[in-house]
Amino acid sequence: MNLNEPRELASLIEAFLLASGKPQSLERLYELFEEAERPAPAVFKKALEVLGKSCSGRAFELKEVATGYRLQIREDYAPWVGRLWEERPQRYSRALLETMALIAYRQPITRGEIEDVRGVAVNSNIIKTLMEREWIRIVGYREVPGRPAMFATTKAFLDHFNLKSLDELPALAELREMELEPVLDPDEAPVPAHLQALADASLGEEGAEQAPKDETSFRSLLVELDAMEDGLKTDFDDLRDEAQAPETEPKV
Repeated sequence: MNLNEPRELASLIEAFLLASGKPQSLERLYELFEEAERPAPAVFKKALEVLGKSCSGRAFELKEVATGYRLQIREDYAPWVGRLWEERPQRYSRALLETMALIAYRQPITRGEIEDVRGVAVNSNIIKTLMEREWIRIVGYREVPGRPAMFATTKAFLDHFNLKSLDELPALAELREMELEPVLDPDEAPVPAHLQALADASLGEEGAEQAPKDETSFRSLLVELDAMEDGLKTDFDDLRDEAQAPETEPKV
């Protein structure tokens, strides 16, 4: 194999990503090669471009998220691919969605500041759930009486919601101007014949390894949140425009 040929290197990187089942950074990919055989950075970059283009028209795509690159199922196929797993998709409460959105758009933020915006107390189980999922972390303590903890999102949060950085968070004001499409219930959606055949075949293979599940769109969760109550009591529209003075370590 000629590792300095972008097309051949692209196939090898595809094999790495399929086998890993999680994002891989360029640094990690470099480490998989002996120093004498390691391709130049320019060749790596070209190989990733080749791999990305090769996914065009296929059911999966090459996606760069916060912790690296991964191959994932395209969102268009999610209603049908989700049938491969028995458990129902996770449903989030309005309170959890509001809390998560406020942390994402206004970080670093304290629990008290979240409560000021929402107008109600934040249930401790919500913070615990977000911490256990490793979507948020404590990044410091506000220098006020009581020194409340300040919360911010993590790279795991960005990875889960298909984001490379916080700059890719959708603008909430734009979401409210969108004409929302009806949500398709996975149990009612018709399955294309070729997808059903693949699903049946995979379920019949004993010991077959499960493919990674497709990731959730943060935009879809925000649309769900906005649809829960007309005129939702939040001040989200102007959050992204508010300058936050750096009071602790850089955000993830």
